Amino acid sequence: MATKKTSMFTLTERLTISAATTDTFATIDLGSYVDVGDRQAIQVHSVDYIFQGTSASTTITASVGADAQLDIQLTDLNRGGLVFANDRALVSSAKLLIDYSNNATTMDADLYPDNYGKGADDGRFVVNDQLYITGRTNVIGSGQAMNVTVRVNASIVSLSAKDFMAIAIQSTAADN
Repeated sequence: MATKKTSMFTLTERLTISAATTDTFATIDLGSYVDVGDRQAIQVHSVDYIFQGTSASTTITASVGADAQLDIQLTDLNRGGLVFANDRALVSSAKLLIDYSNNATTMDADLYPDNYGKGADDGRFVVNDQLYITGRTNVIGSGQAMNVTVRVNASIVSLSAKDFMAIAIQSTAADN
């Protein structure tokens, strides 16, 4: 299906959430990697989320100041907010639960169906020119922020004309 043009590399973007109950957005630009004319796409192998407080040394519990939940999602279409798990544009997502009274955190990184195989075709093929990050927390301390670093492990692949067209149609259909 795909011919690898590069080894795996990592794309990184940090999202800073400074307001409670408000969606916060960031993007990862793929324009330099995706080429329609050459049927070149990005193959996302895995996505990692790193949660930090206001600064790299601030604890997460100090940044929220109460029990909290932080949701973050990576999509290949701009949905304008968090989406349900069955949305075709969803590439991956994670949730951080903060138990302030016990000074504890729990993270749930959701598995996504594209990451179950064991062959060279593992991963999600993206033909759009951006990946969209959406984050939201229900609580944030006064003057504080939550930072989430999204690390996308990917490679550049060349697709056959039929495969590229199928992925492009699926992506367009997911937009409806």
